[in-house]
Amino acid sequence: MNYTTIVGVIASVFTAISLIPQLTKIIQTKKASQVSLTMLLILLSGLSMWIYYGILKEDLIIIISTSFSLTINLLILFFKIKYKRQ
Repeated sequence: MNYTTIVGVIASVFTAISLIPQLTKIIQTKKASQVSLTMLLILLSGLSMWIYYGILKEDLIIIISTSFSLTINLLILFFKIKYKRQ
C-alpha cells in the first residue's frame, strides 16, 4: 500500500464512522427531532452518487467506506421517522 492509499483509507474510516456517535445518541434518547430531514436526503443522494462514482472508477476504498456511511445515514433516517411517530 502506498502513502496515498493509506491517507485515503484513513480519511475513509474517519468519514465513515463520523456519524456513529449521532446514531448512538438517537438510539439512546429515542429523539431525532434535531436532525434535519432535508440534510439527510441531500446527504443520502450524495453518498449514493459517491458509491456510483467508486463503481465507475473501480475504487474499492470509496465503495466500501461510502456504503458504510450510507448505511449509518439510512439508520439515522429510519430512527428519525420511527421516533417522529412517538
